[in-house]
Amino acid sequence: MDRNFQRALPLVLKYEGSWSDDPKDPGGATMKGVALATFRRYVKADVTKDDLRRITDAQVSTVYYRHYWAALPAGVDFVCFDFAVNSGPDRAAKYLQLVAGTKRDGEIGRATVATIQKMGSVVVINTLSASLG
Repeated sequence: MDRNFQRALPLVLKYEGSWSDDPKDPGGATMKGVALATFRRYVKADVTKDDLRRITDAQVSTVYYRHYWAALPAGVDFVCFDFAVNSGPDRAAKYLQLVAGTKRDGEIGRATVATIQKMGSVVVINTLSASLG
């Protein structure tokens, strides 16, 4: 795995380390920032909340790397990773696509990656951050 991811993961997990099952949270049950639905989608379809409570660090790392990090340029990767962990990968992807001016389908594909690479990491990070708040 890439070195920046290995450095970023503990920073995100510092704030995403505990169990949450707040009915007011649209993400539902989460552990270490991984929602039950995401765990089911990327690890095993029939996992329970108890399984999620016991998610391993290796499983967390795999989910985060494959589905929040791998396709993005340096710098943009961390901003989108943190956004995805806190607000959901679909929302983070759509905001990134809004910044890039590409189709907002929630799947970061070649067109989005190519556009953000042309824009440059600093421009993308500043624009994305400004759009959030």
